[in-house]
Amino acid sequence: MSSRRATTIATAITGSLLTASFSAVMILSFAATADDQGPGSSKGGKAMDAAPAGVKLTTLLPERISVDNSSKKTAITATVKNEGTKGSGELNLLVVGFDGLKVNGVQGCSAVAEKDLPPGSNSGFTCPVGTLAAGKSKSYAVDATYDLGKAGKICLPVMSADGKKTFWQQGPVPFGTTNPSPNAPATPLLLGTDNKPVAPGGDTLPKTGVGSDVLPLGAAGAALIAAGAAGLYWSQRPPRRQIQRG
Repeated sequence: MSSRRATTIATAITGSLLTASFSAVMILSFAATADDQGPGSSKGGKAMDAAPAGVKLTTLLPERISVDNSSKKTAITATVKNEGTKGSGELNLLVVGFDGLKVNGVQGCSAVAEKDLPPGSNSGFTCPVGTLAAGKSKSYAVDATYDLGKAGKICLPVMSADGKKTFWQQGPVPFGTTNPSPNAPATPLLLGTDNKPVAPGGDTLPKTGVGSDVLPLGAAGAALIAAGAAGLYWSQRPPRRQIQRG
């Protein structure tokens, strides 16, 4: 083999290795910065009013989120899904925050007026989902803040477009940790876990747990999930005040 040809082959191999190395770095970099919220979960959800025949609606929340300890900011992905065999018809998804978890914005959605929020909640957005075909889902990026000195919960009701029926409701379900890390850059929180707040400049506060967190609106006299088949708080309002106007 001539020295010129050997040099050409060596150069080609070196170039291929460099390209492969560059591609590997790009893949690893992308993986490192990708969303780390884990798989979606319907934990804390239940069917409410009967959905149309062939329609099976559910929602999904990430199994874990991370709260920046300086800014208190966090990001949550809220997903509504039709696991049935037929189209859902027009739907609205609501994203509602409670206690330490405040929803500041939801991509493509409108804020719920304060007077239309259920007692006990601090924020809410309504999202016009439209019709979900069988097996299809739609996800929304939720911008929120979390005061780690409190417990925090979120609620995802799926309603008919006219607001008269609530087909599915996830929550109010907590995000929290029993192992606070106030000195770390961020605190990871798990879905379905009661938060154990950290006292400012000291040890932890008593756990704001099962006794006070389960169905907090019930204690306030107006639970989101009413007894029996009464349904969602909003479904009991006169039609002229339905949230989907926004």
